[in-house]
Amino acid sequence: MSHETPTPNNDLTILGNTVRGAVQSVETFARPAGCDRVRIDVDEFTSFCPKTGQPDFATLRIEYIPSARCVETKSLKLYLQSFRERGHFVEALAEEIADHLQSKLEAQELVVNIQQSTRGGMRITAIAVRSAS
Repeated sequence: MSHETPTPNNDLTILGNTVRGAVQSVETFARPAGCDRVRIDVDEFTSFCPKTGQPDFATLRIEYIPSARCVETKSLKLYLQSFRERGHFVEALAEEIADHLQSKLEAQELVVNIQQSTRGGMRITAIAVRSAS
């Protein structure tokens, strides 16, 4: 089995460094040849209701067909942590995350699916879809 030395990603500033707090943007790296689809599942996504201030818990799925770039997951984790400090309705969350990721990835297709945990007897799923222009 052949092990190739990875090409350095000099544009990555979070991975491999002691960055632990929330960040406002994700970092990306060049798509490896043959990577046709990426799916990321987040089991513990947290935000809060902008009206009541109560915490909202959700699962989040990001799935995309990369063009030239892939999202670096440590920066994604820290970016998602930033929503713990800001109140958003789940529909607005899906839109904001999809817009941000698409601006960084320019993916052929990108889907952000957020399923909020049951609250008041209701479970809400918000889905935002983006595609390359």
